[in-house]
Amino acid sequence: MKRKDFLKAMGVAGIGLTVPIKASSGSLNSGSCTPPACVLIPTETAGPFPLDLTENSAYFRQDIREDQAGVQLNLKLKIKGLENCAPMPNLRVNIWHCNKDGLYSGYSQSNNQGQTGKTYLRGYQYTDANGEVDFVTILPGWYNGRICHIHFQVYVSSSYAAISQLTFPLDIKNQIFTNNSSLYTKGADPLSFSQDNIFSDGYEYQLSTLTPNENGNGYDAYLEVTIKGEGVLGVSHVEKQTAKNIVLEQNFPNPYMDQCTIPFSVLKSSKITLQLWDLSGRKVAILIDKKLYQVGNYIFDMNKEIFDISNGSYVYEIIAENSDGIFKTSKMMTRVK
Repeated sequence: MKRKDFLKAMGVAGIGLTVPIKASSGSLNSGSCTPPACVLIPTETAGPFPLDLTENSAYFRQDIREDQAGVQLNLKLKIKGLENCAPMPNLRVNIWHCNKDGLYSGYSQSNNQGQTGKTYLRGYQYTDANGEVDFVTILPGWYNGRICHIHFQVYVSSSYAAISQLTFPLDIKNQIFTNNSSLYTKGADPLSFSQDNIFSDGYEYQLSTLTPNENGNGYDAYLEVTIKGEGVLGVSHVEKQTAKNIVLEQNFPNPYMDQCTIPFSVLKSSKITLQLWDLSGRKVAILIDKKLYQVGNYIFDMNKEIFDISNGSYVYEIIAENSDGIFKTSKMMTRVK
């Protein structure tokens, strides 16, 4: 299976290893806040320069800078459900923003010339067990009518995606621009929040932190984003047609140290492939690749003796191929030592 096909099919976009699985009957084993801290993130326009990030497998990445100069920005977003203020894992989060000069990749028009075919400063990740995603980028510049900002989209299902924007404290951001005038040649951002085309009606829940990175790697930014839905420990939206053929559960425990179990259910006799990808979009391993004739519940036991992976987060994807078609779903898992 090609990497690009995987990423597109997932709605995002090694060594081969097949180990025994076990069929089972019956049920499968299976940063906090309190209301009113959770307030629905305001909905904003996707802006004049959105792109469908799933059309290019290069967008499945944490570091979205490519060759763009600018002060490093380490961005962390935490996604929570409005109903219970709990983390929402396994959701795709897209981000995109302009470069230091106010230009967006992928478009060429009178106010954004020469950028067609470029892919910089766009990318997506999946939320982990804590509902968090991390990106490495640069502090965006600004352009006429718009204050410095970052667009983001939290994709929950085919029928709901939360689209919004975030911004930064004016004084800190402008001090960075001033201190790095050789990079940000347009100077300090001249707009206030009240003058901005988007944030003039409010920005309280879209104002990210902006603090120096303790290791000297630029600045860290953090924002908690509340969207419609209920935060859970390891269950996300599964499309109806896929759920008629294959159901993938969260691995447990998650995060795990030496061993974890991945439960899944086969609802129709299918060829099953279970594979593991790292967050750069590289296939790490094929865990299962075989025909399962028996409908029922299965578990895949993953331990360090059979398959040892480095610390970090991974996407595990299951594919069911049968007479009805090809059905895919995926989740995030995290290894710690």
